[in-house]
Amino acid sequence: MERIGLIDIGSNTIRLVIFEFDIKTGLNEILNIKTPARLSQYLTPDLSMNDEGISVLTKALYSFKKVAEKFKVNELHPDATAAIRQSSNHDTILTHIKKELDIHIKIIPEKEEAFYGFYAITHTTDINDGISVDIGGGSTEVTLFKDKKLIEAYSFPFGVVTLKRKFFENKEHNDKSAIKSMEKFISKQFDQLAWIKNQKVRLVGIGGSARNVARIHQSEHAYPIGGVHNYTMVEDNIEEVYSIIKKSSRDELKDIDGLSRDRVDIILPAVAVFKTLFNKMNATQFTFSRKGLREGYAMKLISERHPEEFKKENIRKDALYHLANEYGIEEESAEQRAKLAYSLLNQLIALNQLEVSRNEVRLFAEGAFLYYLGRFIDADSSSPHTYYIIANSMIDGFSHEDRVKIALLASFKNKSLLKFFSHETKWLRGKELDNIQYLGGIIKFVNALNISHTNSVDRIELQHNNDGYTLYVYYSGEPIAEEYQAQRQKKHIEKILKTELSIIFTKS
Repeated sequence: MERIGLIDIGSNTIRLVIFEFDIKTGLNEILNIKTPARLSQYLTPDLSMNDEGISVLTKALYSFKKVAEKFKVNELHPDATAAIRQSSNHDTILTHIKKELDIHIKIIPEKEEAFYGFYAITHTTDINDGISVDIGGGSTEVTLFKDKKLIEAYSFPFGVVTLKRKFFENKEHNDKSAIKSMEKFISKQFDQLAWIKNQKVRLVGIGGSARNVARIHQSEHAYPIGGVHNYTMVEDNIEEVYSIIKKSSRDELKDIDGLSRDRVDIILPAVAVFKTLFNKMNATQFTFSRKGLREGYAMKLISERHPEEFKKENIRKDALYHLANEYGIEEESAEQRAKLAYSLLNQLIALNQLEVSRNEVRLFAEGAFLYYLGRFIDADSSSPHTYYIIANSMIDGFSHEDRVKIALLASFKNKSLLKFFSHETKWLRGKELDNIQYLGGIIKFVNALNISHTNSVDRIELQHNNDGYTLYVYYSGEPIAEEYQAQRQKKHIEKILKTELSIIFTKS
């Protein structure tokens, strides 16, 4: 187990994030605290950071170093971006901090900053082609990637704080003439890069401003599940958020759900950047990644020590493995359940008893692996705990809709509870919901075939004859509990077959 403390010294905020890495449970964030330092406002006209700004930085780093020591981090990485990078006296700042606090600040170059954001996106989402945007206080990083490979990267020397200072000094946050001038400026900036235009791929937003946009939209529509990682919006949704911010007074902005109070005066420039870039690239949609610079930096650091970790082709598999370990799922039993479930599903399909899509088959196998994960909290209420944990967990590689589907499969108990859970989102209906019921029933039935967690069942064989259907269960060991539970749960298979099912246990 390793603990890595990362101090992200940005132009808008200084943030301490402590990550804990374990081979079994992966990379987890155990602490995330920040202070809205606004360092870029302490830059003088000649881009020298004044004494007040250096004092603010010193105080924040002293405090965060003490917190990191209390959490017993193995190593501390203070990384600075635009505000210090752009400071003409950055050598003086670094020397001062080293002398006062014995902290060595690393200044992250523009392209390296963009790379870490790209790395986080391509190693925690299923997005193959896209343009990423990370707008901070003093810079905006943009990358183009295809087939999860970095093609272009650029850092613009403007961010939400600098845009505010340039266009809204002594003006209201929604001043019409200021907005018009700012939009013209942003458009001209993006026109510098030919590779942005008309790409027709996803725009992927990372960073605090992007998260706030997603949360505002979710709040406006009473979004039924938690988290913004992999949340998706379209052009009209961006316009909706932009309109809400423009028509709101400063006091009204403070009451908008999803908008952090320390971003009230800088959220409008951020949305303007997203909106302009979306239109320039003719984006297909706007997707949010909860993982950005900090996560990308930590993941890259760990992958250099553990080469098998963070493989971008294994995102979903690794995410489920880590989640299962976090909630104490016994791996061998989970794999046995998934194996038997997959076998029975294929036999039902071969007998023309079930018609499912490739994605449903994939989710079915994943749901079988995580089945009743919620018993970690309470065995008597495994189903609801399982649903709410999975539906509201940030699982890398899964869209929100797929996350809900796997939650429904992994929590399946009966039709009534399935309808209750699915009613929360109202995303599934008709054949899609019927298939979730059938597939969930298969998982519950095969779970009965290993209820003792001894893996005594070797294989199952479904046969159709004149008398109906017979399931032969070949076993080794003593499956007395499995025989009893299989008879209790066979009704789920009978609903698919629409007739009675005989079960015969046969010694292998």
